[in-house]
Amino acid sequence: MIRINDLSKEYKTKNGLVMGVDRVNLTISEGEVFGIVGYSGAGKSSLLRCINLLERPTSGQIEVNGLDLTKLKGEELRKARLKIGMIFQHFHLISQKTVAENIAFALRAASTPREKMTSRVVELLEMVGLTDKKDVFPAQLSGGQKQRVGIARALANNPSLLLCDEATSALDPNTTLSILRLLKKINRELNITIVLITHEMNVVKEICDRMAVMQDGRVVEEGSVYEIFSNPKAELTKEFISSVLSFEVPQTILDKVTGSIVKVMFKGDVAGEGVISDMVQHFEVRGNFLHGSIEYIQEVPLGLFLMEIQGHPDNIKRAITYMEGRGAQVEVIQNGH
Repeated sequence: MIRINDLSKEYKTKNGLVMGVDRVNLTISEGEVFGIVGYSGAGKSSLLRCINLLERPTSGQIEVNGLDLTKLKGEELRKARLKIGMIFQHFHLISQKTVAENIAFALRAASTPREKMTSRVVELLEMVGLTDKKDVFPAQLSGGQKQRVGIARALANNPSLLLCDEATSALDPNTTLSILRLLKKINRELNITIVLITHEMNVVKEICDRMAVMQDGRVVEEGSVYEIFSNPKAELTKEFISSVLSFEVPQTILDKVTGSIVKVMFKGDVAGEGVISDMVQHFEVRGNFLHGSIEYIQEVPLGLFLMEIQGHPDNIKRAITYMEGRGAQVEVIQNGH
């Protein structure tokens, strides 16, 4: 369990004080994957670095498993940090050390006995799928392999919390997906809480349970990933989600439409039902799909469709009421003409 209470972080600059994190309150449950989303400068990296006190907050509290880290110093803080792993965007591997030596470095920092170190390194290499890269140097690895070493190193001391600082931003889409699946596997099998920051909504959609959206150092929206994707409230959140769930249809196509244009959303099991085909059969209307997809967020379907409905206005109204009665959310974008 992580509790962030009224947390603020100020930075002194030549132009005066800048508020990096502004009175943030968040609760992150044990064992969940929590995403923090925002553009560059939103404060998400500052917030993440405050969680393990790489940056000390100006005010507020950080509680991890009931321990207020802001009250710790010296050896007590060092011990607490050993239970918080961190994965970086640019890997931060030691180029002169082999893969095994990079992982062992984290164990050595925790004064792990030598006889236990070798077996733990072997165990971690197997966990991240790099058993055959044990004696290879970082320069000989791909970006995805380097990040797997970073993950193994972060897990070396059996942390209860894993912080990911833009962990996939330097990777191509296929490698990103494999790293996200590895993180989800670690989360499920080891029950490690993961907090990741990103500006990519596809990352959040793939593995996060809940999320917060940050702007100007503040949290502007927070909730389950599914609910935020299906019903975003803040304008910034809508902007982020439009990068993943787009309803853009060329104007030349819209100019040819004579019927009503409606946006239809189906949540959960309803997304798999034939609501639209049933509607066309029950009422004297014709349907024409302009755009549509079914997204899966945490394996739960979210159906999104943009369609033209042609017919008498009264029949169109009844058709919309019917879809709403079957659990759809319907928004009229343009009335027929």
